[in-house]
Amino acid sequence: MLAYFRFPGRWVAISLLNSLLAVPTVVVGLVLYMLLSRAGPLGDLNLLFTRPAMIIGQILLCFPLLVAMSLSAFQAADHRVLETAKTLGASPLQAFVTLLFEVRFALLAAVVTAFGRIIAEVGSAMMVGGNILHHTRNITTAIALETGKGEFVQGVALGIVLLVMALILNVSLGWMQSHSRVLRHGT
Repeated sequence: MLAYFRFPGRWVAISLLNSLLAVPTVVVGLVLYMLLSRAGPLGDLNLLFTRPAMIIGQILLCFPLLVAMSLSAFQAADHRVLETAKTLGASPLQAFVTLLFEVRFALLAAVVTAFGRIIAEVGSAMMVGGNILHHTRNITTAIALETGKGEFVQGVALGIVLLVMALILNVSLGWMQSHSRVLRHGT
């Protein structure tokens, strides 16, 4: 909608989403903590220091990134794709699916980038998850904990696990892009 429709407040919505890209993770954690604490408006849900609270924090962190990168992908797409699909008799849904296919790698890059933000995040997870062993501890909070205890070898080992995960994801994305080029162009 942001890429193809003009409506009042569109510019404000895009500016707000772009501003949310720069919000530090610890600020997201702080706001979520205030909302979920017993004195907060959502305190009755008893979500503070739970995995769902951590997931909500991760969603709040990656959503602006996904929207901003998807917006760029759709704006950069050739607008003739939708027109051609409609001219050939495609329904609006079929035309949109065709457009999605055209921007698939940009959208996949947005997902990979959002995943990168999530696996690198510590602030929100620590604040709303509490870093509770066997309950809300994840790799990034464990790295912070181990490093704080002076267990640098353990922290580095966990960091290597995160790096390998990111590397595998990015190599897979690159392979899919190059494989698609080979299929399209035969080279």
